[in-house]
Amino acid sequence: MILGIGSDLCNIDRIAGVLARHGDRFRRRVFTETELALAARRRHEAATLAKRWAAKEACSKALGTGLAMGIAWRDMAVKNLRTGQPTMELTGWAAQRLAEMTPPGHSARVYVTLTDDHPWAQAFVVIEALADDAWAGTT
Repeated sequence: MILGIGSDLCNIDRIAGVLARHGDRFRRRVFTETELALAARRRHEAATLAKRWAAKEACSKALGTGLAMGIAWRDMAVKNLRTGQPTMELTGWAAQRLAEMTPPGHSARVYVTLTDDHPWAQAFVVIEALADDAWAGTT
């Protein structure tokens, strides 16, 4: 069952401007070390961070709270699998909210997809609850 869906559209030039004005203060407030390390390796840091900004906004919407209700930016982190597929890792209050919205006997999965086409970065997040016994007896 779908527990939440969120989307966000972010202007890459806006993120580039914030990076120019606030630099590391902004980076450390919003992004995890893993996210920053990835962005530092990419040719277009602002585009990489804008996608992650959009993912965090989309995730907070999928959690049903938005950022105004206490979720910290760094409680939501985009990580990439070896294949490059983005995933969302939740900690702190975001993880607590996810646990609260997941029905008993279910496990939650968070799916994220990212894209950019200058000047826009976009993210979609879907949170699904899967019954813990969904795969039982299917061998």
